[in-house]
Formats: sequence, C-alpha cells, structure tokens
Amino acid sequence: MQLLSAFSRPQTVPGVQVAAPKKTLWILNSWRDLILYVGTPLFLLPMFLLAQARWSAQDIYLFVAAFGAMGHHLPGMIRAYGDRALFRRFRWRFIFAPIFLLSVCVAFYWWDLKGIILIVFFWGVWHGMMQTYGFCRIYDAKTGSFAALTRRLDFAVCAVWFAAAVLLSPQRMTDTLGMYYASGGLFIPPWLLHNAQQVVLAIAITVGVLFLFNFSRMWAEGKRPNPVKLALLATTIAFWWYCNNGVTNVLAGIALFEVYHDVQYLSLVWIYNRSRVEKDSSIGGFMRFVFRRSGSLVGLYIGLIFAYGSLAFFTSQLEIETMKRVLTGVVAASGLLHFYYDGFIWKVRDRSMRENLGLAAGSTSAPSREFLPTWALHGLKWVAVFVIPLGALWLGQTWSNTPEVQQTAWVASDLPNSARAHWKYGFALHKAERLDEAAEEYRVAMRLNPKEKEVHYHLGQLLFAQSNFDQARSEMEEALRSQPRNGEYHSQYGCVLERLGLKEQAGA
Repeated sequence: MQLLSAFSRPQTVPGVQVAAPKKTLWILNSWRDLILYVGTPLFLLPMFLLAQARWSAQDIYLFVAAFGAMGHHLPGMIRAYGDRALFRRFRWRFIFAPIFLLSVCVAFYWWDLKGIILIVFFWGVWHGMMQTYGFCRIYDAKTGSFAALTRRLDFAVCAVWFAAAVLLSPQRMTDTLGMYYASGGLFIPPWLLHNAQQVVLAIAITVGVLFLFNFSRMWAEGKRPNPVKLALLATTIAFWWYCNNGVTNVLAGIALFEVYHDVQYLSLVWIYNRSRVEKDSSIGGFMRFVFRRSGSLVGLYIGLIFAYGSLAFFTSQLEIETMKRVLTGVVAASGLLHFYYDGFIWKVRDRSMRENLGLAAGSTSAPSREFLPTWALHGLKWVAVFVIPLGALWLGQTWSNTPEVQQTAWVASDLPNSARAHWKYGFALHKAERLDEAAEEYRVAMRLNPKEKEVHYHLGQLLFAQSNFDQARSEMEEALRSQPRNGEYHSQYGCVLERLGLKEQAGA
C-alpha cells in the first residue's frame, strides 16, 4: 500500500477547514497498533519457524505469494471500482490502465521476455518502501508533526535502507542480476558493483544519523515527532534487512516480509473503508455491503481475499504451458495495477483520507505551477518508469545472443560470496554437460551455504551421470533429509540405489 503518491515527491499534508482531531500516538490503540503495524515481525518469526517444521520454504512461498501477495490486491480494486466519487475522479486511469497493463504483461510472458519480471520486482520494492513511508507520515500526522525536513528525512531513510538491503543481499542480487543479464543487459564489472554497494551503505548510515539527529532536535524543541514512528522504522527496516540478508532461503525471506506487508495493508484498508462507508451515504452497492461494521463481514473480507488470490495458486499448479503463461501475465498485471492504483487512491494529503483516518491537518502547500497539463505529466511519468525501461529490456533480450552459461558466469563473478549465484552457474554448466566445472561450482555453493539442500540434489544427479554412485547416494540422502516428502528426490534416490545393487531398498 502506498499511502503517498508513487509518482510524486513527498508532500506536506495540506490543511482543510475542519475541527482538529484529538492528538494521539496511535492509529487504533496501543495493543492493536503493536500487533498489526509495529511489532508484527515479533509474532511472525515464531509462526514461520513452526510452519517450516511442517512445510518446505517453496510451499510456504507459493501459499503466501498466492493468497497473500495477490489476494491483498483485491481491497484496493474494490475501492477503485466501488467508490463512485473516486471512479469519477480517475475514470480514464481505471479504464485504460488495466487494458494496457494486461496486454503488456500477457505479451511479455507469452514470448518469455524477462524484462517484465524486473519491472514488477522494482515496482514492488518501491511499493513496499512507500507503504512504510506512508505509515510514518500517518503516525506523525496523529501528533501534528508536519516539519518539511522531518518528512524528507522519513522518505530518505525508507528509500535508502530498503535499497541498501536489496543491493547488499547476495540472494536477491543473484536473481536480479540474472534477470538483468537474461534481458540482454551489459556486463557490470565486479569492482563497480562492489563500490556501488559501499557507497549506498555509507549513504544509508549517513541518512540514519541525520534522521536521529533531527528527531532529537525536534524533540528538544518541543515539536515532537511521533515516537511510535521511530519504533515502526526500527522494526520494519530491521525485518526487511533480515528477510533479505538473514534468511538463508530467498523464497522464505520474500514470504516473511510479504505477510508483514499484507497484515499492515489489509487492516488499514479495512479501517479506512469501514469509516468511509459509515460517513458517506453515497457509498453503496458491494462496497457498502462488505465494509459494514460486522464480525461476520470480516470473515467475508478475508474469504474474498483468499478467493482472489486462488488465481495465482491455480496458475502455479498448471501444467499446460500456454495457459500458464497467459495466467501468469494476468497475475503480474494485477500486481502492477495494485502498485499503480495505490500511488494515487491512498494519498495522505487528500481530505477524505485524513478525515477517515482521524488525522490532523498540516500546513497548506502553495499550488504548484506545472508547465504541462496534469494528464501530460502523468503520461511522461509512465514513459519514464515503465515504457522506456521495459522497452530497453525487451530490445536487449531480443538482440542478445549471450548464452545462459555466460550470463550465470557473470553473476557468479559479480557475487563471489553468493551460494545462489554459484549454484545457478553450476546448474547452467550442468545443462551444458560441462560436468567437472559444474561439480566445482556446486561444491563452492555448498561451502558458502551448507544448508542449501537443493544443491546436494543437483550434485547427486551430476555424480550419478558420472557413474559415481556412492557419492551420488550420499548427496541424495543429504537432500532428502531436508525434503523427505519430495517425490522427485525419492525417485532419483531409487535410481541410485538400483545402480548400487540395492533393489530392495530402492523399491521401499
């Protein structure tokens, strides 16, 4: 959820002629805010550890990605098409954006063009960062803190620390660089990437120090920012960093932060929409029905979210390739629409947003003098953040003839300490039947991350192909310890046992 515009600079909340709400530290109350917005990671971590004892990281990711990641798009869609005043205001965006994005996403997935995956990833990181920034501004608005420098530092802290966590994550960068090179991207020298990482880290530390200095100064002057905001930033940035750099399985990390993001989003959207329905008699139809004050309707709300998310889960289970590509494009389009719509339907500076969240008004901003009409500026922003990058990636992949082995070699060169990079390089070598080189890369990956059990499976396959059955058996058994219910692993293990003359064990 982006509580401020994704396409505009952070802006001061303008004033309106309404009675100032009573100042408070909380959006709901202390214990609800701590559970739903601030301290959520403390509850998620033990739940995740329990889930891992029962399901694999892949299964957890598939469930969360479907029913959480895609499912939480629905409430914003309900508001976009169920709030008549909002629809009238942004009619053309709500009509043409779905047609455009659906066409582009389906086309890119149909022709297996990787650029759309990179765009969805970068928009997603921006979206998650802006949700955190939006909560910061809501908490400060609750206490009447509207200083421009504070607002800018809030934005800078969120932006640079979210970016640093990704840039310094070997796992995330492995996948990101992999998609970049698969899209025809030019080779990034390792020294350049390393220096960029160090510069971003230095900027992040500097911005963090400036933020804390400004917070202390404002507190001493009696213009106190909301201390809950400080706790929110601490837990969110620490959790984001942990999910990107502390979790050994990248899918598990994505799933963990997605749950946190979804809990924040879904609860606040429910609160806002229920308040809107109660205060605005013009809201009718399905939106009024769903967001009435009723415990049973909370269950319906959650059920609808799961039902919408089931499309993504169904898509992940499809075996018909053409259908899978089309539906994957639909899922990607839903995500991009969610990111885009949230950039303008949840602006804290809008009067209705502030009134329905009980926010104080800030100083009035002077109207900006734009040199182009609003629609033209909006179109130029789309060209800058979507059309040009996606077009460049499309042309790059179309014209590129760099083999997969070379692409993965570049990633491993850029990220020498990434187990995932060496594993993927080894897998590409394995497919190219360069078995000795592949085995070496697999072993490097296991030295860097002994817990990466899937590498054991692929190394076992490779050793089996080399007729090294004893070592293949050892690697397969190691893989099965982590995924004892994996049918593919058991099948390959059975083949190894047969070659060793252990047919009875193979049959068992």
